[in-house]
Amino acid sequence: MTIQETGTARPAGRPRSEKAEKAIIEATLDLIGEGMGVSELTIEAIAARAGVGKTTIYRRWSNKEDLVVDALATLKAPLPPLSGTSVRDDLITLVDAMRREHGQARSRCVMNIAMSEADRYPRLLDRFMKLAVEPRREAMRAVIGRGVASGELRPDLDVDMGMSMISGALLWHAKWGPAGDLPLDLAERVVDAALAGMAP
Repeated sequence: MTIQETGTARPAGRPRSEKAEKAIIEATLDLIGEGMGVSELTIEAIAARAGVGKTTIYRRWSNKEDLVVDALATLKAPLPPLSGTSVRDDLITLVDAMRREHGQARSRCVMNIAMSEADRYPRLLDRFMKLAVEPRREAMRAVIGRGVASGELRPDLDVDMGMSMISGALLWHAKWGPAGDLPLDLAERVVDAALAGMAP
């Protein structure tokens, strides 16, 4: 280990290149987006597209599935901050973040192709759920649970059913609704329709 002039310790070995990691992630998403399924995807193809060596990839990811999970996770924006002022406002914030994610054609395409092979790659699906989906579920569960506790929502409300009503409505619009961009007011409409059946 060497000490830099500032007096801070620098870890031994080659520093990770953020530029290389970004190129690898983008190459993975590009190849999947062009129609290459996870089973066809190879580290060689990713390395060639990213302009890096295979060892650069293996230095960061031990296998293809871990790389694909991390690449898919970048399509999910960080959870938005919640005001905590009302259940309606917080649900609209969460659902609007989902609307923006689903509104991106490239993200939808990549997600559909990657998830179509979930049966063949259960570990990939499991890791993706834990990394990218569960935090969003927990945030929505907490908001709805808070609404039940505060009296904003029915005391007998089935929280999971409430979550599925909201998420399901958004997914319907994203997958089977009219073609084109998802409406800017979709989050408000979905949340208000769900709250009509969830309010006391």
